[in-house]
Amino acid sequence: MQPRHAAPSTGHPGDGPRLSLWALLPAMLPALLFLLLVVSPPLNQDVAAVLSFAERMVAGEGLYTQLIDVNPPLIFLLNLPAAALAAWTPLDAVQALLLLLLVFCGAVSWLCLRLHPPRGPAERAMMLALLPLVLLLAGYDFGQREQIMAAAALPYLFLAERRVEGMRTSARMMALVTLIAATGFALKPHFLAVPACVEAVVLLAALRRRRLGAALLDPVPWGLAGLWAAYLALIVFGFPAYFGQVVPLVWSYYVGLGNASWWQVVLTEQLFTAGLMTFCLCLFTTRIGTLTLGWLPRLLAAAMLGGLVAALVQHKGWSYHVVPVWMFGGLLCGVALSRAVDALLPRGTSVRLAPVLAAGSAVALTLLVMRGGEAPWREFNYHNGPVGRLAAWLEKEAPEGRLLVLSPDIYPAYPALNYVENQPVLRFMSTWLLQAVYQTCPEDGARFRAPAQMSEAERYLFDSVARDFAARPPEAVMVARDAHISWCAGQPFDMIAYFTRHPLFAATWQHYRQAGETDGYMLFERKD
Repeated sequence: MQPRHAAPSTGHPGDGPRLSLWALLPAMLPALLFLLLVVSPPLNQDVAAVLSFAERMVAGEGLYTQLIDVNPPLIFLLNLPAAALAAWTPLDAVQALLLLLLVFCGAVSWLCLRLHPPRGPAERAMMLALLPLVLLLAGYDFGQREQIMAAAALPYLFLAERRVEGMRTSARMMALVTLIAATGFALKPHFLAVPACVEAVVLLAALRRRRLGAALLDPVPWGLAGLWAAYLALIVFGFPAYFGQVVPLVWSYYVGLGNASWWQVVLTEQLFTAGLMTFCLCLFTTRIGTLTLGWLPRLLAAAMLGGLVAALVQHKGWSYHVVPVWMFGGLLCGVALSRAVDALLPRGTSVRLAPVLAAGSAVALTLLVMRGGEAPWREFNYHNGPVGRLAAWLEKEAPEGRLLVLSPDIYPAYPALNYVENQPVLRFMSTWLLQAVYQTCPEDGARFRAPAQMSEAERYLFDSVARDFAARPPEAVMVARDAHISWCAGQPFDMIAYFTRHPLFAATWQHYRQAGETDGYMLFERKD
């Protein structure tokens, strides 16, 4: 009989030494650290901008008609519950979004453990330490589409191992996992590289076992394809302006904006490290047997490869693009190591080694992802950083008011305006389109193009900014000094000079005066 005050433990009665949960607490501390980071400001700027658009959709503005963005509609639709929760409860939008994202991560962990309960004490300890850590390690990039996709893919990968090994799964569980995975992969077209690589491994395994016919009748890939077809139909019929107006704009101007060559992207800090890790782990999984470690390490390696391809295709090399590589790779190392320990060592030794193994793996993964100027330094320096300073100014000058932002960058206006609950007045998140149309100077040598010389895209931007500004004059205006546009006619590109050529903008601008400047942004407030 267990003593009254014995520490709780995992495992099953009668199966030898048992794994103490108290001994696992140090291994869970890294996940707790990242939990504190993801709920601390600042929210990622792209996540904040999408959330702000979702709030405006809840308030009645139409996506791709009154709100213009290059992203397909799914990410905005997924943000609607958070925006609605903020509208109907005391929670603000940021709190509501973080709450729903954390609930989603908890559901993913539960699904993974239900689909494939750990096989031994070392794997059990590793899953308890690494699953929550992997879901949270994006840090500042938590809530980005890459992080959501990778989280949604985890149950799909555990299910893929069951499919390869011929284990029966209930139709309800299979349908739920397929729906979640299809949603995650549909967030960006590039993400389809992940299921393509994973399904290739599943098919190769079926060929080895001479079960190709059964694999071709597997409902999971057909279910994924059916859900993606339904989503495509939703875009065509539910958001006709996306393919009619936004996609041509994206193809003509956005795709080539600021793109680096493939080799420049590969040599960036983020992609080089992620690429090296992917190469090493893919090579490692090709050299291991499946009897001891199962198929999950190989499936995770395939997902890593797909995630790396998706990052490279985007030609940017930004930190959040490689989040799936860290998530899949970290879990791969933990699964392979723990399954090897359970298979090769006596159970008693495995139980004693499990907490140390889990803690060491969690700490190593934590140190790997704490790089550059990302988490936790953004959170530590929030109040002294651009977002914190701008949010403090807005809280003082225009709390819960309207804000006009003329900037080529989303940051730091987002997430500062989210924290102060300001409402942007423009239909654009940034002035990226202005950068695109001014990649070359006007042919006549002028500083700006005259309205009659503007392309259809530039004229649309010119007129819509003026109309939005005049229709809803905001309490404050934020203008970037650097428009990220080359000098023309020997002068820097001045966005105020550019837009005040429009009569509507000029008439409204007379009511504003400069109130300060911070981090390269001029701040204006309305006089009356």
